[in-house]
Amino acid sequence: MSNNEIKRSICMWCHNHCRVAVHLEDGRLVKVTEDEAHPHAQSYRPVVRSCQRAINAPDWFYHPDRLTYPLKRAGERGQNKWDKIPWEQALDEIASRLNDIKDRYGPEAITSSAGTSRTHDEYRTRFFNLLGSPNVVGQGTICFGSTNMVSSIVLGWPANHTGTRPGVTQGILVIGGNPPMGENRLWFNMLACINKGAKLIVIDPRRSETAERADIWLQLRPGTDAALLMGMINVIIQEELFDAEFVAKWCHGFEQLKVRAAEYSLDKVSSITWVPADKIREAARLYASCKPATTFSMMGIEHIHNSMEALHARFILPALTGNVDVKGGDIMRPAHTGVVSIYDIEMNEAVTREQNLKMLGSSRFPLMTWPGYEAIVANQKRVYGRPIGRATCCLAHGPTAYRAILNGKEPYPVKAMITLSSNPLVTQANTKLVYKALKALDFYVVMDFWKTPCAELADYVLPAASWLERPELWQFEDTAGFVDVGEAAFPAVVEGKYNRSTDFDFWRGLAVRMGQEKHWPWKTLEESYDYRLAPIGHTLKSFIKEKNGYDAPHTTEKKYETVGFATNTGKVELYSTVLEKMGFDPLPHFDEPMESPVRTPELAKEYPLILITGGRFMPMYHSEHRQIDSLRRQHPDPVIQLNPATAAKLGIADGDWAWIETPRGRVRQKCRLFDGIDPRVVHAQHGWWLPELPGEEPWLHGVWESNINVCTDDDPDHCNQSGGGWALRALLCKVYKVKSY
Repeated sequence: MSNNEIKRSICMWCHNHCRVAVHLEDGRLVKVTEDEAHPHAQSYRPVVRSCQRAINAPDWFYHPDRLTYPLKRAGERGQNKWDKIPWEQALDEIASRLNDIKDRYGPEAITSSAGTSRTHDEYRTRFFNLLGSPNVVGQGTICFGSTNMVSSIVLGWPANHTGTRPGVTQGILVIGGNPPMGENRLWFNMLACINKGAKLIVIDPRRSETAERADIWLQLRPGTDAALLMGMINVIIQEELFDAEFVAKWCHGFEQLKVRAAEYSLDKVSSITWVPADKIREAARLYASCKPATTFSMMGIEHIHNSMEALHARFILPALTGNVDVKGGDIMRPAHTGVVSIYDIEMNEAVTREQNLKMLGSSRFPLMTWPGYEAIVANQKRVYGRPIGRATCCLAHGPTAYRAILNGKEPYPVKAMITLSSNPLVTQANTKLVYKALKALDFYVVMDFWKTPCAELADYVLPAASWLERPELWQFEDTAGFVDVGEAAFPAVVEGKYNRSTDFDFWRGLAVRMGQEKHWPWKTLEESYDYRLAPIGHTLKSFIKEKNGYDAPHTTEKKYETVGFATNTGKVELYSTVLEKMGFDPLPHFDEPMESPVRTPELAKEYPLILITGGRFMPMYHSEHRQIDSLRRQHPDPVIQLNPATAAKLGIADGDWAWIETPRGRVRQKCRLFDGIDPRVVHAQHGWWLPELPGEEPWLHGVWESNINVCTDDDPDHCNQSGGGWALRALLCKVYKVKSY
């Protein structure tokens, strides 16, 4: 008779963080389903269902290519020659090399590349703060971190994008995101709202799955979101559709905004964006009249050159219409006040201000580096008692860091990097430059589930424990307003089979060897969670048993009526005093993409099409899951979407392989004809590498084949002026058929 058991865990394979039931039979994983006992299961969808990643979890977990033991490079970098070594030896040798680099060049010469905050980045940040290095780089600069930062300077707190409430929310504005492919749980919640009468407005260059359901779809020219949003703001102001009482009492800079918005007449905006003027007006009127309304933007405007300005306009819209911190609107959820916060775990006070100001890129791109974070912390402490966690909205500037590695001296030498929970050869723009930088490092360590293209260039490759092999305490940057806890379904170490490590154990293991032991009182990840739950009278085990692993204190509306907003003025800053003090435009404005038919017409003659990248697609997530046969069969090849008219003009048929070329390089993807994209625009999928190809150079698991970041741009001169974000969308390209390969 078989022994059946269910473990209640949190799936970390995307940003939904679904609570799941992990089904074991005689100790073996047989399936993963959504945890029907969890409150989200019923509140977010009428039918509990799991995505394909969860359904195929056994294939992932038992895959023979998963890393099992630490590896030390035996040949030259890129030769794919390794020796298996014990963890103790790996940590001893890595710590010794890092200490040597720290002593010779300073702690700032050591950096780390982070991913999408689906691991324990609070412990990475703790390690680096105690080390004295401010140089963690990551995707937060062009991801949720940029959204968090702009929301913080406008509203005083990072916006939470799950304000939709079925039966309450009357309007939903989606800007550049496609929840069915990236935020599945949120999408089911949106559908529940739509089924109860909520109106949906979608801004997207493609007719996405979300746009298919929209009442109004605004198909704009890529990279022109700021102009479109300013046009909507102008309509709302000119037609007096704004919430006059809220604006008068709680908004700073309305008169200045009114003058700026008047510059964006609908005829002008239509000319810039390709969207008909009457459609922009209709969308603005609908958004302003459907109250409460909520907004969602991830990840579209975060990936354009004009990102911070577009985000500024995006957060002005709910302020103008009185949709801030109201039920069914854009609710602001401060941290769970009873649990030790991520900010406290990070020990941000351990690194000096002088050292933080050495953060790579901070002098040129202050908003997303230390100066920006410092500007918002005091106000958040004053109003909420604590600031947000630092891990995603205070990062060194990635393109600057890779150039510092290459030049070896400016602004100072960067000699070592630890890549954990990221894959920069595939996920960072300008792959050729990143490759040269990784090869130039004195010392490189990779910790991952798989031997990625980056791992093939490392000195040490370390096996990471997955969410199935570690407990989880989920609080996104302190801003989710709830605490979600899951248990490990399997041990990270099975004698004779594998010896993997949680990232907590990795960072603590290095910390102890590098003189930080007194600041790491917990010997295990579970002990650290016990510490964080202690103020509410729980341990990890008791919280799971007695609270079903979940607690969400009641969130009050309109908290600003008691405490104001955590900004310099105590109001919503339509006119940003933070941006003004930093020397940037305090009001949102449109800036033409760095490559476009308008700004660079000569370049457009050679590269006549507008390239967008990064659209989410199931069952993959960023650069993950390509080696899982059951998932790969569902999506075997990288895909470029072409309008049928464009494809016919280029002599490309559906299913043909096509080259996508920019001034940075070219890759090939398989053509899919799609009439939901403008003939002047093409979309290429991101995240592609080919694990089935050899690991040694020059193959590097196919990193040069279809990886669209070979074609993208990270030139600091082309990055967003205040935040430093690099454009993954609205680049110029040409497309032509692959004749032979």
